[in-house]
Amino acid sequence: MLPLDVTVLNYALTLEHLENAFYHGALEKFSEQAFVDAGMPGFARRRFEQVAAHEATHVKFLSTALGDKATQPCTYNFPYTDVRSFAALSQILEGVGVSTYTGAAQFISNKEYLTAAASILATEARHESWVSSAINRFAGWSGAFDVPLGLNEVFTLAAPFITECPTTNPVLPVHPFPKLVLHSPSPGQPTHIVWADNDARGATHIAFYTGLNVIPVPIQDGSVVVPADVDGTVYAVAITSDSDANDSTIVAGPAILLFERNSNNVLIESSQAN
Repeated sequence: MLPLDVTVLNYALTLEHLENAFYHGALEKFSEQAFVDAGMPGFARRRFEQVAAHEATHVKFLSTALGDKATQPCTYNFPYTDVRSFAALSQILEGVGVSTYTGAAQFISNKEYLTAAASILATEARHESWVSSAINRFAGWSGAFDVPLGLNEVFTLAAPFITECPTTNPVLPVHPFPKLVLHSPSPGQPTHIVWADNDARGATHIAFYTGLNVIPVPIQDGSVVVPADVDGTVYAVAITSDSDANDSTIVAGPAILLFERNSNNVLIESSQAN
């Protein structure tokens, strides 16, 4: 196995460990009645059990492929407090999983591993679609394309859930960016930017990721106008460029933005998820 393939598969395994812990921890905490009391269908918990089994299988598959090079699970802290907040976070994590595999595919040289990663990607997308539509009552997609995220961008989103990892784990060549907060974002409307790190104040634009498109919008007086035609899950990063969003220009983010519309394309929810 080539060194880059090892790194990318361990990167994927890091996220699979996180998802595996997330589902098993929640299912240990919440009974079937808790799901029903939260207004969900009676089958909801049993479907989540199946999702949990898929994530455990992904962990086993990647761990077997990597052998003694496989990263081990960490200790995690997930901020759900009830079944509804668990389901909301499930949608987010599955979406990040889809963007992880979509963005990382370009780095896998072994065609067998690439095929396996594509198969996992498809399953993660099915998870996200089911949670979004059957449980959270939103559309099961964000348009014709999903967003590919870079390695550092995904690690930025995963890092807040990780409290401690084994010291023997291989060191991944990734680092998190500072947090980006957009106050009450809404399509076509200006939103105030809250900087979590003073170093990020050098940003000149906010780049909005929607599908395969990157839309840079200039920052003016501490605010930015959200593009009017975005919907579903959109990611936003602060950049020091007027066009390019990459590891050398990103200074904060990604922020996860949710712009959910009903079947008549009417906005029903607009928020930042992280």
